[in-house]
Amino acid sequence: MAHEAFEEIVETFEFLDDWEDRYRHVIEMGRAMPPMPDALKTEATKVNGCASQVWIHPRIDGAGDEAVFDFTGDSDAMIVRGLIAVLHALYAGQRLSDVRRTDAMAELKRLGLDEHLSSQRSNGLRAMVGRIEGIAASPG
Repeated sequence: MAHEAFEEIVETFEFLDDWEDRYRHVIEMGRAMPPMPDALKTEATKVNGCASQVWIHPRIDGAGDEAVFDFTGDSDAMIVRGLIAVLHALYAGQRLSDVRRTDAMAELKRLGLDEHLSSQRSNGLRAMVGRIEGIAASPG
């Protein structure tokens, strides 16, 4: 089961019939995210495989499988910043064990993003998911 915040996005997407409205919603989600401090935008936090500049900086509270995962992220592209917000809704506040069990691509498919993003954006989204999964697999 996806995180409650993500379920709200699914419900909103079901309400919005037009893909232009859905894109606008994703962009607005990105605009609403707190800015990522420039000091965290480093090579270590940069996500490779994205056409845009993307950074993800994890925050893990606790230890082991019960540790709680969160992250801050940013991009120079507004739609990608919105996709980061979608991923934040999917993952933030979950235990690492739950992050590892989340089938992000299946959850994102519920939004229809796989059918409406360009191949470059889809590859970038997979790269962001891969980065998060990698962090959850070895948080130390």
